[in-house]
Amino acid sequence: MADITRRAGWRHLRSAPTAHIRHQRRGRLVHDGAGLSFWFRPRTAALSEVPVNDRELAMAFHARTADFQDVSVQSTVTYRIGDPGTAAARLDFSIDPDTGAWRGTPLEQIATLLTETAQQHALDVLARTTLAEALVDGVAAVRDRITAGLGAEPRLPATGIEVVAVRVVAIRPEPEVERALRTPAREQIQQEADRATYERRAVAVERERAIAENELASKIELARQEERLVEQRGTNARREAEESAAADAVRAEAEAVRKVRLARAEAEAAREVGAARAGAQSAWLRAHAEAEPAVLHALAMTRAAENLPRIEHLTLSPDVLTGLLTRLGEGGGGRARGAEAPDGGVRP
Repeated sequence: MADITRRAGWRHLRSAPTAHIRHQRRGRLVHDGAGLSFWFRPRTAALSEVPVNDRELAMAFHARTADFQDVSVQSTVTYRIGDPGTAAARLDFSIDPDTGAWRGTPLEQIATLLTETAQQHALDVLARTTLAEALVDGVAAVRDRITAGLGAEPRLPATGIEVVAVRVVAIRPEPEVERALRTPAREQIQQEADRATYERRAVAVERERAIAENELASKIELARQEERLVEQRGTNARREAEESAAADAVRAEAEAVRKVRLARAEAEAAREVGAARAGAQSAWLRAHAEAEPAVLHALAMTRAAENLPRIEHLTLSPDVLTGLLTRLGEGGGGRARGAEAPDGGVRP
C-alpha cells in the first residue's frame, strides 16, 4: 500500500519498489512506474497501484477419481503481474488518494481466476485416473497438467498475469479411505516386523543351542581329559611303584652283595690275621726256644716289672740287696734247666 501524506490541499505519494504506480490527471497519464514519489491534487488525480513482485497463491480443492473416490488436492501457484498497464486496465487496482488503500479487491479476482483454471485442469486429469494411480503418480501428472493449462489460458496474458511456477503439495483421499489403504501396508509392515522378530528369536535360539552344544562338548572333552589324566596318573603311580620296587631290589641285592663281600673280606682278614698271629706265635716260640736261659730270665723279669704296681720310692739296704741277689742266683740255676713256656714262663 502506498504511503500518502497530506499538505494543505496537496498529497504526497511514496510507493515501494515492488509497486507500479499509474497517475492520471484529467484522463492523461502523468506518472507511470515502480517506486515513484510525487505530489498531486486529490480532486483531479486517478491513482492505481499494481504489485509487480512474485506472489504465492495456495489452493485446496476436492476432486473425484475414475473409481469414484473423493480426494483433496493441495497446490501452490507462483505468479506475477508482468504487464502492469494491462492489469490496471482490466482489473480495478485504483487506490484512495487520501489513504492509499485499494478501492476494490483485484488480488482476489486474480486468485479466483487462477484457482478456477487450475482446478478445472486438475479435475480433468483426476477424473481419468484411479485412486491408486493418483496416490502413486498423481502429483506429477496434476502438476504438469495445471502448468500446461495455465500456460495455455488466454485470459491470463490478456490480464497481464504471468505464471512463474506450479507446485502440487499432496493428493490425499478421505480419512476412512486413507485408513483402509494404510491397513494392508501396516499389516505387511507388521508381518515383516513379526517375521523379523521370529527370525531374530530363531537365531537367538539357534545360537543358544549352539552355545549349549559347545558347552556340553567342552564338558565331555574335559571329562575325557580328566579320565586320561586319571589313567596317566595311575600309570605313573604304577610305574613309580615298579621302579621304586626295582630300585629297592637293586639296593637290597647290592646291600646283600656288599655284606657278602664284607663278610668274605672280614673272614679273609680274620684268616690272614690268624695266620699272621700263628706265624708270629710260632716265630716267638722259636725265638724263645733258641734263646739262652739268661735271656729268658731277663725277659720274664721285664714282663713282670711291666705288670708290677708303680713304686714311687724304693730304699734298698745292703742286707736286702745281698739276700735278693743270693735268691736270684739260686733260683736261676734251678730254672735254667727247665723248658720255656709258650706265654713267656718256664715250665719245670
